[in-house]
Order: sequence, then structure tokens, then C-alpha cells
Amino acid sequence: MTTYVLLQHYWWFIISLLGAILVFLLFVQGGQGLLYTVGKTPQERNMIVNALGRKWEFTFTTLVTFGGAFFASFPLFYSTSFGGAFYVWMAILLVFVIQAVAYEYRRKPHNFIGERTYDIFLMINGVAGAFLLGVAVGTFFTGANFTVNQLNLANVGGDTTISQWTTPWRGLEALADYRNVMLGLSVLFLSRVLAVQYFMNTIDDKSIAGRSRRHLWFNAVPFVICFVVFLVSLMLSEGWAVNPDSGTISLEKYKYFHNLTAMPVVAGLLLAGILAVLAGIVLGLTNRGGRSIWFSGAGTVATVLALLLLAGYNNTAYYPSLADMQSSLTIYNSSSSEFTLKTMSVISVLIPFVIAYIWYAWRSMNRVKITREEMVSDDHLY
Repeated sequence: MTTYVLLQHYWWFIISLLGAILVFLLFVQGGQGLLYTVGKTPQERNMIVNALGRKWEFTFTTLVTFGGAFFASFPLFYSTSFGGAFYVWMAILLVFVIQAVAYEYRRKPHNFIGERTYDIFLMINGVAGAFLLGVAVGTFFTGANFTVNQLNLANVGGDTTISQWTTPWRGLEALADYRNVMLGLSVLFLSRVLAVQYFMNTIDDKSIAGRSRRHLWFNAVPFVICFVVFLVSLMLSEGWAVNPDSGTISLEKYKYFHNLTAMPVVAGLLLAGILAVLAGIVLGLTNRGGRSIWFSGAGTVATVLALLLLAGYNNTAYYPSLADMQSSLTIYNSSSSEFTLKTMSVISVLIPFVIAYIWYAWRSMNRVKITREEMVSDDHLY
């Protein structure tokens, strides 16, 4: 491989890793969606919100970093998807904005719209945020309705728009593909599975722990069903293959299954991730459920990382065009220049230090579990 190709693969790996970490951190959204089912009293709901409030900024920051890294490394995807499917992305942005507002003002003095209103904001973010992100990622495999014409850049005085969306639904048409819906539901139910495991790890309360264990079962079953439907349909579906010499894109039967067999390391990562998530679920149903979040969390990162690598590696179009096959985006035709990727790679050496800091901050905030007494004595409450 040339240096440029190696850099393109490297940055797809970084994007995939950020996306995998983001899906794990969506346990915050999952917990918000369960606010009134796990928390039966105002005090219990305050305990849940404060447990999640310790981590919500991690999720928000990772989402922004994921988007920023995508923009810098693969700008053509950013302009095509964010500029074309803006109904979906604006909906995602809106539900994350109201989440930030809710955590900031939920228990502020003189809250004139009421605490329950902000609880509703959190629940909307908890359900819609996780589901819509899953649907959006599903289009990496199922495709979207756009065309790309980079020759427009040379159209001096005329239309210089590179990408065009070909439907008036602006991304909402993704909901018409059951595979996108299945992945959206998988992410939603997985976020809830991770959330109740997080509650068992973070909140010192028998009532919340008991309800969390019951809801682990209620959400694990639909998660497994939805994910199996998505994964099987993905393995049996056609994919968009890229000719590495000419750049021509064509349909290939069982493309993603072929990717698995061609990349045994990625296949092993996917299998290990799935088994770790299932092990975490089983552990969570026992009396040692407090540790289950680490099994399921690590499994989530490994599984999502493997799926995103399947979408972009092995000469695969990671954002297929349903309107014009040759407009499909690959890591080769949508990336930044070699100079930009090389410069960014130097900066990326700081990533391990950032992860280490997040881990340290996480452990520091979780050193003492949330209790009922804290809801009375602590001055900093969400």
C-alpha cells in the first residue's frame, strides 16, 4: 500500500473506534429513556438523573469529536450526508440540545416550566437520540439517495454544488428500509441494556437494583432479536464493491460476508464482541450484576468497531448511492488530502492520553456510589 492509502485506512479505523465508543456511551440515553420505569419516586428519579449526569458530557463530547473527525478526514461524506440528509441530522442535533438544556436547568431555582418538563426532554433524547443514530449508521450498509459530481467545482460562475440529494425526504427515507430500523432498534435496546447495568454499578439502592435487573431481561431479549435480524440480513445482502485499480463500483452478492472471511481479525473481533455482550447480560441477571457493564461495554466497542470496519475496508463503499452507483463514497474517493491526513495523524498520537484521562475521570466520579442520602445533602444536583 502507498502511504496515502495507509493513512486512509488509519483514519477510517479512528472514525470507527470513535463511533464504537459513542455507541457504548449511549447508555446515558438508554437510562434517560427508562427514567420513569426504573425510578418510581421523585427521589429515585433524581438518583438516576444524577448517576447519568456524571457521564452525559462524555457522550456529547464524543459525538462532537466523531463528527469533527469525520469532517476533517472524509469531508465529502460530511458534505453529502449532513448537507443532504439534514432532516435526520437536524432531528439528532435537536434532541441532543434539549438534553443539554435539561441537565443544566432541571433542578435550578425558579424553574418555571417544571422539573417534569425537563424529564420529558431527557426521555425524548433517550429514545429518539439512540434510535436515529442507529438508523443513520445503517445507511453505511444500505445506502442513501444522492449523486456526486466533483466536476462542478470547475463550474466557475455556475452551480458548484458537489453533492445532490435526490428525494424530498432528506434522509427520512432511511426509515423505509427495515434493516436501518432493525439497527436503530438494536442501538436503542442496547443502550437500555447498558443503562441498567450502569445503574447496578453506580447506584447503591436495592429498589433500583431490583428493577434494573428486571428491565435488563425486558430489553436484552428485543435487542438480541433485532440485532440478529440485522446481522443475518447484512450477511445475506448485496454490497457495493470497489475495483482498487479503476475505482469502478459494482454490486457484489454477500459482500459483507466476504469481508468477514477476507478479514479474519475483524471476524474474530466481531465474534468476541458479541460473546462479551451476551456474557455481560448473563452476568447482569445474577447477584454480581455490578460488574456486567464492563463486559457488555467492551463487547459493544468491539462489535461496533468490527461492523464499521466491514463497511469501509476490503474495497467496500461505506456510503453507497442508491441513485447513482458510481457516486458511492469510499475511503479512497472521499478523504482529505495526504498532507491533511498526515498532519492529523501526528495530532492523533494524543488520543491514548485523552482516553486515559477519561478513564481517570470516570473512576474518580464513580468512586462513591449514588445514595438516597446524597440527594439530600449534596449541593450539586441535576
